[in-house]
Amino acid sequence: MGESDSPVLSQQKATLSMTVPDSNRTSCAITTDYPPGDVAIWIFILAELSVFALLFVVYAFTRHYNLELFDLHQQQLDSRSGLINTLTLITSSYFVVRAVAAIQYGNARLCSRWLWGAIALGLLFLLVKGVEYQHHFSLGIGLSTNLFYTFYISLTFFHFMHVIMGMVILTVVALKAGRGGYCATEHTGVETAASYWHMVDLVWLILFPLVYVMR
Repeated sequence: MGESDSPVLSQQKATLSMTVPDSNRTSCAITTDYPPGDVAIWIFILAELSVFALLFVVYAFTRHYNLELFDLHQQQLDSRSGLINTLTLITSSYFVVRAVAAIQYGNARLCSRWLWGAIALGLLFLLVKGVEYQHHFSLGIGLSTNLFYTFYISLTFFHFMHVIMGMVILTVVALKAGRGGYCATEHTGVETAASYWHMVDLVWLILFPLVYVMR
């Protein structure tokens, strides 16, 4: 009887091994250091957020005392392009989240693919924003046109440069992940890059309504 049952027991064990992740993978998935990534990147992120916060406050106060000027020129901005870029960055952040989840389960190649998707969306953001800039410059609009465009170009270009920097970081990490440089137990670099990219996304989520929408 025992001998006849052994094939059935073996099959059940095999099925369980395929459906239930092993203990190491489970612990990697639920055990995460906080804050994620390198501590140094969080010091940098806090410093950058402080700079943006100061700029946003100065913009808000200046707008308050020049309401008609700001309202007039805000209406000339292409809010559809701003909305496209908002959705683009939100989607790219989702891709980065999926990349982190993939490497937590030890799938470096999938992590790399998600990161390349986020990078592609970053390029789309730059393209849309570049078309906006080209349109403004073709009309002779620049930093010295008026107070509104001084703030608009300065704030959005400052963020534009952060997007480029974030893409460079993601590219380095994606290349390393593609070569198997990260694993389930060591992927600090992926989390560091993800933290920076989410900061870039967060800044835009404040910048878009502040500059394009708020009246």
